[in-house]
Amino acid sequence: MSDKISEDTQETDGKPAEPRDDVVTTHHTLSVGDRELAYTASTGRIVLRKEVLKDGAFDGHKPKAEVFLTSYTLDGAEPGSRPVTFAFNGGPGSSSIWLHLGLFGPRRVVSGDVDAPEPPPYRLADNPETLLAHSDLVFIDPVSTGYSRTVEGEKPKEFHGFTPDVEAVGEVIRLWTSRNGRWLSPKFVAGESYGTVRAAALAAHLQQRHGLYLNGLLLISSVLDMSTVMFHEGNDLPYSTYVPTYAAIAHYHGKHGDRPLDEVLAEAEEFASRDLPWALARGSRLSADERADLVARLARLTGLSESYVDRVNLRIEHVRFFTELLRDKGLTTGRMDGRFTTWEPDGGREHMSDDASISRIIGAYSAAFNHYVRTELGYANDLPYEILSLDVNREWSYSDFEGRPISVVDDLSAAMRANPHLKVHVAFGYYDGATPHYAAEHVLAQLRIPDELRDNIDTAYYPAGHMMYVHEPSRVQQSRDLARFVVDSSNR
Repeated sequence: MSDKISEDTQETDGKPAEPRDDVVTTHHTLSVGDRELAYTASTGRIVLRKEVLKDGAFDGHKPKAEVFLTSYTLDGAEPGSRPVTFAFNGGPGSSSIWLHLGLFGPRRVVSGDVDAPEPPPYRLADNPETLLAHSDLVFIDPVSTGYSRTVEGEKPKEFHGFTPDVEAVGEVIRLWTSRNGRWLSPKFVAGESYGTVRAAALAAHLQQRHGLYLNGLLLISSVLDMSTVMFHEGNDLPYSTYVPTYAAIAHYHGKHGDRPLDEVLAEAEEFASRDLPWALARGSRLSADERADLVARLARLTGLSESYVDRVNLRIEHVRFFTELLRDKGLTTGRMDGRFTTWEPDGGREHMSDDASISRIIGAYSAAFNHYVRTELGYANDLPYEILSLDVNREWSYSDFEGRPISVVDDLSAAMRANPHLKVHVAFGYYDGATPHYAAEHVLAQLRIPDELRDNIDTAYYPAGHMMYVHEPSRVQQSRDLARFVVDSSNR
């Protein structure tokens, strides 16, 4: 632990001292076009407490966790008119490093892209496209990610589940809003991947628990209903919703010749919406000619052999696809971003041994953040910064959904009906093999909202993967799209 934290947690009269916030403040400037942004960064951990009742009587506020966050506020701005965006990634088990240093923040990591990955020791650069030009920013690391931890004597697993996670992140948002006098500011919540599940649930939770109504949600690489992306016996839906993504990745790797991507996607989406679901439901009732035709069409769209498609019974599981597509070249494609490839040492594997779209960039993000947080933000902590905790991911609890699909469609629908001013921006990457665009489109179409509220949904598509901002042209365009959405939805 750092000296500051050690002082805060030293024992007094034989008992550990109460944990305290250890936030540090620094001041910075950034050139954005012809503007000079002067801003304040606040970095550190705040203590989450729980109201305790003993025998029905109030027994104080018990510390439960210390949550790490980084906020950026524009100096001299009027809080009532200045938007604020609360951002986090997903996992479950991911820190907010990706949105922080990849897209939103005033400084960004230079990671390179698929054709030119950055070599170590890596570097940081100013981000003139930062959302800070239009909104204050608060990056939140959920418990057990980043530097966030439970306090002594508390079990981390109690925070590793759908409801406790939503409640904890919601409490961080409430505390920051209250302590900084921002209840009358336009407020946005941004999530990526599983963070979109959290964001949609938070929109409803913040309304119902605290009467805190949002102006907008920014859903990046969205998955609001897990049944659209989880492959298991008896659920044929993802075998269809993934086909357009398979087709896009196949197109990128030259399996569709000179055909334009939009033409390939249109055919794949039509096939995935009509013929393939029908065929999977028919099963053995398909005639031999019908089956042969469907096998040929699916093989052509996905770039796989007809014999493979036939052997898997028209059901192409996603990790098997990434392993199979370029098997003849000894390569596998990335799951997070199908543009990436890497060598596969075992040519007979069913499941790839590495996701290059993560392993090729995580080193740059790790080095950049560990340098940045200490050197520029002035925060020191000897804990390891947990970028992506697989332990948290493995033990994540969805007990709230026992016996039913893991879905926040009802949460988002209820939030939009109760707050008809709530706007929703959804960003898709065509080569995203983790949260495919067609699956997200399917879910948006199932929202239980009146037709007049469907205009509140804004969408944007990028020729990139799950973290579409790794692709530089997409990063620049996405920054513009998000800025426009925040400005248009702020009602100021």
